[in-house]
Amino acid sequence: MTKSIDLMSDEHIMETVKNGDLQQSALLFDRYHKRIFNFLARMAMDREIAEDITQNVFLRMLKYRHTYNPEMKFQSWIYQMARNGFADYYKQQKQRTPVKVEVEKLMDQVPEGMDALEQEENEKKLIRALAQLPDDYRELLVLTRFQHLKYEEVAGFLDMTVANVKVKVHRAIGQLRQNYFELEKL
Repeated sequence: MTKSIDLMSDEHIMETVKNGDLQQSALLFDRYHKRIFNFLARMAMDREIAEDITQNVFLRMLKYRHTYNPEMKFQSWIYQMARNGFADYYKQQKQRTPVKVEVEKLMDQVPEGMDALEQEENEKKLIRALAQLPDDYRELLVLTRFQHLKYEEVAGFLDMTVANVKVKVHRAIGQLRQNYFELEKL
């Protein structure tokens, strides 16, 4: 009896990829490309850059498949690759210019109605407030709030304690709140 593809764990699929069955990587791509793209889009605040880095993440997955440790969760491993890809992208840019938030590109849909305009304006302020955060705070909020990763998972691949992650997330939320209310005053 063979395992149904949908029931195979990410770790098992990655093991088969590591052992040379590269076609199985399509399953991991299907499961993770949207999550990785959304993470990178919120980190880079630019959809085109996020698309490029996302493609590179999955190319790296194949290139460095031999480094995958089956005792590590695949999700942690692929997010670490995404973090490294993001960092490498900005290292390649000789200078890192301030992030320009293109809110219209980040919004998937525009709500309708009078209340929708207010909601859209609030979302724009939130995205600008998020862009103003230091990279480490923005990364933590994107991982825990937008990607819905557990503190334990984030702590694992950021090489931090769970308590440290909780403290930093709390501080990041406080800074985000402060940034948002400063934008409200404008």
